[in-house]
Amino acid sequence: MSIILSRQNIYDLGFDELVRQIEDWRQPRYRAMQIWQGLYHQLLDHPSQFTSLPIEIRNRLAADYKIGHLTPGEILVSEDQETRKTLFWLPDGQAIEAVLMRYSQRRTLCVSTQAGCGMGCVFCATGQMGFRRHLTSGEIIEQVLFYARQLRTSEEQVTNIVIMGMGEPFHNYDATLQAIDRLNHPEGFNFGARRFTISTVGLVPMINRFANENRQVNLAISLHAADDELRSSMLPVNNKYPINILLQSCLDYVDKTHRRISFEWALIKDLNDTPEQASHLAHLLQPFRRGSVALCHVNVIPLNPTVGYAGEATTQQRARSFQAILKEHGIPCTIRLRRGIDIQAGCGQLAIRKKDHH
Repeated sequence: MSIILSRQNIYDLGFDELVRQIEDWRQPRYRAMQIWQGLYHQLLDHPSQFTSLPIEIRNRLAADYKIGHLTPGEILVSEDQETRKTLFWLPDGQAIEAVLMRYSQRRTLCVSTQAGCGMGCVFCATGQMGFRRHLTSGEIIEQVLFYARQLRTSEEQVTNIVIMGMGEPFHNYDATLQAIDRLNHPEGFNFGARRFTISTVGLVPMINRFANENRQVNLAISLHAADDELRSSMLPVNNKYPINILLQSCLDYVDKTHRRISFEWALIKDLNDTPEQASHLAHLLQPFRRGSVALCHVNVIPLNPTVGYAGEATTQQRARSFQAILKEHGIPCTIRLRRGIDIQAGCGQLAIRKKDHH
């Protein structure tokens, strides 16, 4: 869906496009770098702040571009103060959410790539709301810069970015990767590729494309079940790309890039937290071992509750048993900390229930 707006979002421009714009304005090329560094390094958010530019260019910027399209709405902070969720309104009245999570050494952002999601995973609040539209690359970038400005006021900075918010990133592949490339640009935000993680439900053609591009960005697969019947009942995409096809694609990715891949697993009581599921998973992941080294990692997290799904989180004891079975078979497994549950900011909880923007 194309969005028709009077002024373009400047974050939708790549550096080369910015250079062409500056040349169209009959200005020297170095002005493009000044704008780029203003946007991504100094985190300026209004043309008047670009004091190194002549007034003529500042006026052109203000007339032709908006520095950002997102309007922050409701902000929720968790009881422990470690998680902050922001609602952003888009120019067409759609809305998204993004989350900042503070850990002892890390400041991790969870950003969205779509308003809603078309994948229909049954236990995910975003999946329950359905697909609204793709975000542009600029709208993805803005979520990061919004929090980067906030953190800068307390002399902190973003350390990790997970593309695990609303939406399926590989359903919006081009915009997602353009956003990452712009944030990775050495003259701008200069955020290391290895500090990004993209999470996908397993769109096999896009995993293959991603592998062929041989990027340093981390890849996580939402697996959640070790057999097709169970996985298809939870993640409809499994009907199109069953587990054996998905895991072969993941194996090709590991062989091509020599990078470790992560598998995400929401532990649901009496459904996928059983010793049988753990053993089956350990067996499925054996091909990812190279001698004593495992080129995969399993992140398990007790299910976060959502309004539209009746399943319950597993217990800590069952989570530890699940982890122990994987480790016995040489598969590394981490039990993830649940964060921001009280403000619906945990994995699978992001959703917009309000119908309109007043």
